[in-house]
Amino acid sequence: MLFHEDPIGINFEDNTGEYEPEVGTILPRLHDVHSVEDVRRVIHEEFGKWFELSTAGPQEKYQVVAERGWREVVPLLPR
Repeated sequence: MLFHEDPIGINFEDNTGEYEPEVGTILPRLHDVHSVEDVRRVIHEEFGKWFELSTAGPQEKYQVVAERGWREVVPLLPR
């Protein structure tokens, strides 16, 4: 999902595992989210840690991936 949405523009088609480390730090934090806004905040915070806030950009940049995460990932996580 992150590779497809590519919020920071590092999808070069042949580097499909590029976002794997970020997923490893995002997924555990999604157990505690209660809204799409929470998902967006978590993803943005993790991207800020991995890539610096200047590269991560504003939270709004993560809206589409947050909506997909809320619909497609969060329901599958154990509660």
